[in-house]
Amino acid sequence: MSKPGRAIVIGGSVSGLFAAHLLRQHGWQVDVYERVDSELAGRGAGIVAQPELIGRLRRLGFNTQGLGVEITTRKLYDASGKLVLTFHCPQVLTAWERVYRLLREAFPSAFYHRGRGLVQFAQDAHGVTAQLSDGSCVQADLLVGADGIRSTVRQQCLPDLTPQYAGYVAWRSLIAEADFPPHVHEELFNYMSFCLPPGEQFLGYPVTGAEEALQEGHRRYNIVWYRPAEEKTKLQWLLTDDRGVTHAISIPPPLIRRQAIAEMRADAERLVAPQLLAVARLIDGPILQPIYDLASPRMAFGRVAIIGDAAFVARPHVAAGVAKAADDAAALAAALAAEPDVPAALKRFEAERLPVGHKIIERARHLGAYLQATQTAEERARSARHSTAQAVLTETAVLDFLH
Repeated sequence: MSKPGRAIVIGGSVSGLFAAHLLRQHGWQVDVYERVDSELAGRGAGIVAQPELIGRLRRLGFNTQGLGVEITTRKLYDASGKLVLTFHCPQVLTAWERVYRLLREAFPSAFYHRGRGLVQFAQDAHGVTAQLSDGSCVQADLLVGADGIRSTVRQQCLPDLTPQYAGYVAWRSLIAEADFPPHVHEELFNYMSFCLPPGEQFLGYPVTGAEEALQEGHRRYNIVWYRPAEEKTKLQWLLTDDRGVTHAISIPPPLIRRQAIAEMRADAERLVAPQLLAVARLIDGPILQPIYDLASPRMAFGRVAIIGDAAFVARPHVAAGVAKAADDAAALAAALAAEPDVPAALKRFEAERLPVGHKIIERARHLGAYLQATQTAEERARSARHSTAQAVLTETAVLDFLH
């Protein structure tokens, strides 16, 4: 190829949109195919807008003023509600939806195809052909798999690779700022706050509100509670709905059994600091997220590349998911700009991003080892290092280890 050609991006979420924007910036013709028929806005919960992510958005021409809620301080409370530690850590906290909407609204709708997922692909020396779920076939010079943890692209390229359960789950919820009791709002809302029940972690922080609102009183508070759950027993119970159907990977929030939610609420009453408990009592319609590791041994397969969660899924403690997806997409576009031969460019991309993905996975495993239902001797050693109050407060959602 003497000039950029046509690219197919499978997956219309944040990582797919980053890839599409960056490839278009380098002259590629890009079509995005998203299997879900409706817009994805409203999915996800709170995220940390890492400096790397903010910089990537700015270089794409986006105005990042008002991207999220700015905080400066983290707090840690003991079970009695005593403030035992603070840590100065300026960050921008936002919602997944905010980043998605920025990217989606700036991408031409004519090239974003909803309700059309990938069935399979085939490639040769001249190009790649994607067979889609509506029966159509599309041809291109490049196919990018940005279709998340359940990636159809990865499954075809690496059929034996599956997500590995980490040994614990997260209960998640977004709480409206207006629902906060005034005294709790004053103490918690403008901070990232932690409580550490034995072998667990409960945290909360402010994010943008519905419709990306940043006005005081219209924002939301993101709650995440990590709890051990043994895979063969507790996890299976949590993923089983009232009909007796056990769901794979995750369970849709409306299908979570009332019994499981009641148990979570009862445990909060006896384990969580009073300030955070007051917020936990406001949870309505929680999300249950089993935590997984996924580390791909490869990211390039001829004319096919996988990025974001299709390639690496790290435990959330590093808060690197969206920033990593953006950097994957940028490295892919840069490699293709520097090397006109697509397979050679993808090998260059893979050589750059594979080590980063593995480094993030390893760091996330260290930070989350103490939350696991079962531990090896090595994981117990990690627990001793990373479960202290000081370590949790200073290491969570900070990407210094990458530099």
